[in-house]
Amino acid sequence: MARASETGQSMTHRVENQPPAMPESNLFLSDRALVEAVEREGGAFGAAEGRDLAAALGARVGSAEVREWARLANRHTPELRTHDRYGHRIDRVDYHPAWHHLMALAVSHAVHALPWREPRPGAHAVKAALAFLMNQGENGVCCPMAMTFAAIPALTAEPALLREWGPRILSTDYDPRFLPAKEKTGAIFGMAMTEKQGGSDVRANSTRARPAAGEGEGIFLLTGHKWFCSAPMSDAFLTLAQADGNSPGGLTCFLVPRFRPDGTQNRFFIQRLKDKLGNRSNASAEIEYDDTWARRVGPEGEGVRTIIAMVHHTRLDAAVSAAAIMRSAVVEALHHTRHREAFGATLAAQPLMANVLADLTLETEAATTMVMRLARGFDDAIADPSVGPMVRLATAITKFQVCKRAPTVVAEAMECLGGGGYVEDGPMPRYYREAPVNGIWEGTGNVICLDILRTMARAPDALAAFVDEIRQAAGADRRLNTYVGGLEKTLKSGALDEGQARHIVEALALAWQASLLVQFAPPAVADAFCASRLTDAGGRTLGTLGAGTDTAAIIARAWSG
Repeated sequence: MARASETGQSMTHRVENQPPAMPESNLFLSDRALVEAVEREGGAFGAAEGRDLAAALGARVGSAEVREWARLANRHTPELRTHDRYGHRIDRVDYHPAWHHLMALAVSHAVHALPWREPRPGAHAVKAALAFLMNQGENGVCCPMAMTFAAIPALTAEPALLREWGPRILSTDYDPRFLPAKEKTGAIFGMAMTEKQGGSDVRANSTRARPAAGEGEGIFLLTGHKWFCSAPMSDAFLTLAQADGNSPGGLTCFLVPRFRPDGTQNRFFIQRLKDKLGNRSNASAEIEYDDTWARRVGPEGEGVRTIIAMVHHTRLDAAVSAAAIMRSAVVEALHHTRHREAFGATLAAQPLMANVLADLTLETEAATTMVMRLARGFDDAIADPSVGPMVRLATAITKFQVCKRAPTVVAEAMECLGGGGYVEDGPMPRYYREAPVNGIWEGTGNVICLDILRTMARAPDALAAFVDEIRQAAGADRRLNTYVGGLEKTLKSGALDEGQARHIVEALALAWQASLLVQFAPPAVADAFCASRLTDAGGRTLGTLGAGTDTAAIIARAWSG
């Protein structure tokens, strides 16, 4: 037998007390909270076919192959090619093959279109579960999935466009070829709203749109600059510009295709790709419009109203994505601590680490339950439009809370792995970089909170309906009753100071999460959440659950992988 020195290894280099590689597992079936939520919120669709759809995708995203695709797509980031070798402008973005594999996986499972392909009760809840799973596979591809999904509600404002583009969006064929959309088997949408001078204040946009002479009603030429264009290799983009030359004019929504109707490339100039903190597999760009061909979506001057339908749906996706990132990080922490030993026992078996792990899993279960209940609200609003205002309010509240908690949860989960969690060999640094983006995308925390205050003032019935939703657990937990009672007093006082908006929104979110867990989670989970989030018993950091918390029961439920 060869000595270690003859094989090039030192006798001291023994790999001991390290966890094994993450096993392949079905990320749906190993997540009890998600399985229960699909069965509960998905109606007949979720309890039968929806469960099968989620299980099929869960098996794929839990495979070593998909994990490797995610690693490669983030290691080999998109590259901009503004010109070809002869100096012709081409404005293309090249991606690693792993990106295309991931896109094809998501599109083939209708992550981008399920409720529009299968308009049945429960479809939005099942779609949310699919997006939750795909985000655990890789987050970057879920940005174009969300925008493509949300394009349909915006296009309903222009039926002719919906008839033309709808079938392309509904296709489950991913076609990455750079061709006119009419020559492809499917289409992906991006969006370009933000400008340098305005940011979230899109009414300050300066991009101009003038009617294209001789090209018919609704055809415009756009000129201006967009500070952020998501997924710039998409087939078409929804964008905002100030319409000139017609009455009434003003901020208007437009569809910008990459190719003009005659098959020539549209004047869509990619100036540079953003060097982002995270979401690195997905390109984001600065673009210039210079007499760029576009079609109006909805009436002139009503761009915000037209695009808000899209934003409403992408905010749901942002919350789902944040919840999924939390779930991925916590699973990594659970796997590591169940195998790593210190001081004579596994880390997970030690009381202080058990407190941290249990607290982390409380956050993930609360987030999962919340986003899945919200997704069912989208189904409810289709069946009964009167619940729409409450669902829009709940969407903003959910987006704020889950996106705010994600970076904290991921940072704590990373710490469970020690120094190894900080090294790029594993996925934790990627999760950490991904965690903040959903809190910025589709409205920062302040923008969301101000939207909520305005909704509460303008649509008091929506707020009343949301409080009624929280009251579904009335009488089931004394701490929840006390907390909701105090919240109602604050709301009835009318003293909704803008400077206190975050405090109010957080209180609404915690009350709803607690109500949902009291109704649907095991007693150990609901009790620990109410004690630590609704009273002074919990601390300000994770891992401060009170004495007597059944941490073993909470952790055992968290992951069966």
